[in-house]
Amino acid sequence: MQAYVYKSQRKPDTYLYLAARDDFGCLPPTLLATLHPLTFVLEVALSAERTLARADPVAVRANLSGCGFHLQLPPRPDGLIDRHDD
Repeated sequence: MQAYVYKSQRKPDTYLYLAARDDFGCLPPTLLATLHPLTFVLEVALSAERTLARADPVAVRANLSGCGFHLQLPPRPDGLIDRHDD
């Protein structure tokens, strides 16, 4: 499976994987507006053996097959803990 990776120019360290190059029609309009503008950065083959730096390739393939896109958000800064309101 091929994936086409775009970087959001508005949201740092946020990447969008698409199943088809430049097929932004599969995105909810509000998500596209939030991420836009997007810059193409990479075409990658997502084989079973493929590893990705900050994404689970199984989840990426499932999202691409199911809805046509996968959104990779930036990692949580170190030292942050989950906040629970009790």
